[in-house]
Amino acid sequence: MRTEPTLRIPLGILALLAGLTAYALVIARYAPEIIGDWPTLAQAVVYLVLGIVWLLPLRRFILWMETGRWG
Repeated sequence: MRTEPTLRIPLGILALLAGLTAYALVIARYAPEIIGDWPTLAQAVVYLVLGIVWLLPLRRFILWMETGRWG
């Protein structure tokens, strides 16, 4: 448990917001061109998967914010 505040948490939150913004912009720019002609249900599945994919590295990132270690 931390006893002193660190800059990792505010910097981590800013990095997370910047990363999510970049990810969302890339998805919003390129995904409609690729899957725009697909059936609606298939598009919904793709967007659902893309909406969950960003969560995969989140555990390690939050662990780093709290402890300073990636593992």
